Amino acid sequence: MIRVLVADDEPLIRAGIRMILTSAEDIDVVAEAADGRQALELAREHAVDVVLLDIQMPVLDGLSALAELPRYAPGAKALVLTTFGERENVLRAVTSGGAGFLLKDTAPAELILAVRAAAGGHAFLSPAATRHIVDSLAATPAAGARAEAARRRLAALSPREREVLDLLGEGLSNADAGSRLHMSEATVKTYVSRILAKLQCENRVQAALLARDALS
Repeated sequence: MIRVLVADDEPLIRAGIRMILTSAEDIDVVAEAADGRQALELAREHAVDVVLLDIQMPVLDGLSALAELPRYAPGAKALVLTTFGERENVLRAVTSGGAGFLLKDTAPAELILAVRAAAGGHAFLSPAATRHIVDSLAATPAAGARAEAARRRLAALSPREREVLDLLGEGLSNADAGSRLHMSEATVKTYVSRILAKLQCENRVQAALLARDALS
């Protein structure tokens, strides 16, 4: 069983997430927290595999809790589940080392998939979250040196890989990108893996932001 802790200051949100996750036979919600500090203590106490963290919480916010999580539960993976309001929060979320980022209107099946991916050691970033992050940062052009460095890194990609990357930046899933490019979902997945390796990016959000910087 995948042991999950849900941290959100709204009881109804926690109850909804619990209901969704426990509908999966391989997931067990073993604890709930109303703030980031409580989340850290419970993560250690219950030896959880995955922690779902809301960003906006009292006492200690979700991203601060994310930064401290390795000290409390070294093996736990974190998923940031949020509405993403401020640009600063988006930047912190991208660089804080979470196993994934999802919007609160994520479909139930996608939430379950994200928990399974995180438990398996894989980063999960929903297409909607990817698009939201890129759009949130679009108003901030990259500095000249950063833009030039991004363009040099993207030069390693083939024309087809650039096409796939552009669609990732639009927030398309692998299946939707495959439909647009007349490829199978498996082929797109292979391209995404190759793109991340060439660009030395950990996830599709980092790759999409690199592409955005190159256009600045």
